[in-house]
Amino acid sequence: MLGFRDGYRAVVLGASGGIGAAVLVALEGDPMCGEVVGLSRRDDGMDVTEEGSVQAAARGVAARPGTVDLVFDATGALEIDGQGPEKTIRAIDPAVMARQFAVNAIGPALLIKHFAPLLPRDRRCVLATLSARVGSIGDNRLGGWISYRSAKAALNQIVRTASIEIARTCPQSVVVALHPGTVETGLTATHGRHADKVSPAEAASALLSVIDGLIPAQTGHFFAYDGTEIAW
Repeated sequence: MLGFRDGYRAVVLGASGGIGAAVLVALEGDPMCGEVVGLSRRDDGMDVTEEGSVQAAARGVAARPGTVDLVFDATGALEIDGQGPEKTIRAIDPAVMARQFAVNAIGPALLIKHFAPLLPRDRRCVLATLSARVGSIGDNRLGGWISYRSAKAALNQIVRTASIEIARTCPQSVVVALHPGTVETGLTATHGRHADKVSPAEAASALLSVIDGLIPAQTGHFFAYDGTEIAW
């Protein structure tokens, strides 16, 4: 599974959320997976808005023997501290916007900073981060959700830039942003009215299938759950 060696190691960040928990379960059920570590704020105290917390979490994984073949970042939030996405630029609150960036852009950047060094240099490895199609500038035709869109657009740039740097030391690495689609979680229950919702388990299976087919030449790109590439 996933194109890794037998006994591969994986880390799931944000493993207490709907998608993260489902990815964790799927990896635990893969007989090829030698070890999977799940980390989250709820269960392990890993707070992506605190660099010391992220660094400590990465050190804990690094203390185990071996490198990490897959880092799956399922962190992020649409509604933060009870504040949902604003519908117009007139509703922008700078504190709310800053919190969106802290959770959805800076947090994942810190995760990449501290977990990318755990990737192997001599074989294929993957660092995947959950983004969102609404973070695509080229695909934006509806407007709204400015803070969330902007934070995810920033995340996409972080992924793109990090992929270039990581490839210098890990030439077989694949660093990508993934759009999971509309998934039946607490987030979509509040903000989504889509007929095509899928369960977290279905989303996890689709995303892991995409990861399975990715090659190093595709590093630094943005893919949907069905494997199609999304415009930046």
